[in-house]
Amino acid sequence: MTVLVERRGAYAIVTIDNPPVNAVSLAVRQGLMAAVAQTEAEKDIAAVVLSCAGRTFVAGADVKEFDKPPVAPHLPDVIAAIEAASKPWIAVIQGTALGGGLELAMGCHYRVADATARMGLPEVTLGLIPGAGGTVRLPRLVDAELALTMIAGGKPISAQKAKDAGLIDLIADGDLLQTAFDLVTRSVACRPTLAMHVRGVTNDGAFEKISSDLLRKARGQHSVAVAIDALKRALIMPEADALAEERAAFLELKTSDQARALRHIFFAERASLVDPRAKLSPRPIERIGVIGGGTMGAGIASLCLMRGFAVTLIERDMTSLQAGGDRVHTVLEASSKRGLLPDLDAVLARFRTATDYAALADADLVIEAVFEDMAVKKQVFTELEKVTRPDAILATNTSYLDVNEIASCLRDPSRAIGMHFFSPAHIMKLLEIVLPESVADDVVSTAVKLSKKLGKIGVFSGVCDGFIGNRIMSAYRTEADRLLIDGADPEQVDAAMRDYGFPIGVFEMQDLAGLDIAWAMRKRRLAEGKLSQGYIRIADRLCELGRFGRKSGAGWYDYDGTKALPSGAVTAIVAEERQAMGKTAVVFSNEEVMSRILGAMHLEAQAVLAEGIARSAQDIDVVMVNGYSFPRWKGGPMFAAQDRLP
Repeated sequence: MTVLVERRGAYAIVTIDNPPVNAVSLAVRQGLMAAVAQTEAEKDIAAVVLSCAGRTFVAGADVKEFDKPPVAPHLPDVIAAIEAASKPWIAVIQGTALGGGLELAMGCHYRVADATARMGLPEVTLGLIPGAGGTVRLPRLVDAELALTMIAGGKPISAQKAKDAGLIDLIADGDLLQTAFDLVTRSVACRPTLAMHVRGVTNDGAFEKISSDLLRKARGQHSVAVAIDALKRALIMPEADALAEERAAFLELKTSDQARALRHIFFAERASLVDPRAKLSPRPIERIGVIGGGTMGAGIASLCLMRGFAVTLIERDMTSLQAGGDRVHTVLEASSKRGLLPDLDAVLARFRTATDYAALADADLVIEAVFEDMAVKKQVFTELEKVTRPDAILATNTSYLDVNEIASCLRDPSRAIGMHFFSPAHIMKLLEIVLPESVADDVVSTAVKLSKKLGKIGVFSGVCDGFIGNRIMSAYRTEADRLLIDGADPEQVDAAMRDYGFPIGVFEMQDLAGLDIAWAMRKRRLAEGKLSQGYIRIADRLCELGRFGRKSGAGWYDYDGTKALPSGAVTAIVAEERQAMGKTAVVFSNEEVMSRILGAMHLEAQAVLAEGIARSAQDIDVVMVNGYSFPRWKGGPMFAAQDRLP
């Protein structure tokens, strides 16, 4: 049974058992309605405890039902029935109570939680708002500012924060059910949340600032603005009216293009590492080596440390090693100050540094993050093979290079794999797992497990120049250069991309990442005869002048501190290259600019798919959304092209 009702003395225990996350599917809603009727009919029941089987409370609605016509009983009606019950209902929360799960808990009269539980209303991440009373009940339990952050920001909070704010009544010190029984033995009465007064705004300035920041970060995602409006209505309107307005807004959003796009990427991310090899037993990973202490290597080392691994960082000399170690310490200390590392000393105790590869003799996995040069990377792998155990996995973080060739320098190439992190590695969610031809199945399985342990969204990629993401990015970056030759300027291209929903444009992005990295790749491809006819030299000329982006104080833009300013030098170079190519400048609209950028992106993505570099169009969308800031609410370039979103 999906919902089970048991008796324990004068109490009823209603248990939801709908693995894997106890989503409030139709069967659960029907079961809960029946449980309300049963417990109301049995006069000797004094109170009802609502619990969930498994590791989590209800972690949300059944997203698979969103594309189907709604079927009664609807969740708002289920929650209303619980809230109107004549006997107190106590929700016991373990794991997560998210979305409809938290709405269900708020419909109960009391709430107790495990100390590790987390609670949230993340509907905005699916292009929705809470649709079962979340915007109306939450501000009756917590201050309006926190309600705003949870509803329009979509971020969950800890059990302790929930207790301090008033969202839950108790944190269990021991058994959750016993804590609930202890609570009801105090003769608690029914306490409908909707009967409580709105907590209201404690600081008008703070509420408006949070709203403004959330709208700015939304970059065109409608659900954030709708969520803010729904909460504002709930603060001033009678509860029945606010509930009706919330439900109408939810139903309208549910069928919107943005919500469909966000559901698409939601399911695509969960399917990206589905593979028979992922089910095999992985090799044990406890000790990880990182070669290279630059920005990328230090980020990878920091991430591995934060996720519980022992890490040894290797650099070529003591000066570089000191700099690399300092970068790791800086990242860890910043994370500790944000409360992400409760025991910084314990994390640092797992960190070692060395200049001798022999320090990696006990490593289970080594990730190289050295300069993007084939000869250098092959030399690193050759040295690693001499000192590491034969079963240790050797991973390359290359962004562009041929992982088959890197693996070929090993006596046992099956132990080699590509793990392409994105900078900063301890923050960016994407990990491209690049599969060379010779890779062992259990090495693939280990990479999948490690990806999840590191909190990454992993995607399999075949071997080609740039893999999935950088290959597509190179194509639309080239199209952006063509737009300059045809008459646009960097400022317009970047503005058009921001208007579309990107956080920054392609030229701003290059300045942030550093122009020298792509320049090295282009010089390699030029030497290999791989650059196309009509190659545009603007970026090369900037690099020849030492304009490598923000780190050098100049790139596509000039910089006054961190402020980007249009550059006369860039304008002059663009004009010279345009004239050399016999082009006359034309005027583009921002829509025309984006049409060309998206066209180039989609054309290259189709080639990546046709060649088998990506396993599916959905994987391409996952890469571009999580690694290259394609607007999540447009689903990715493949979904956007298929669905003809503007």
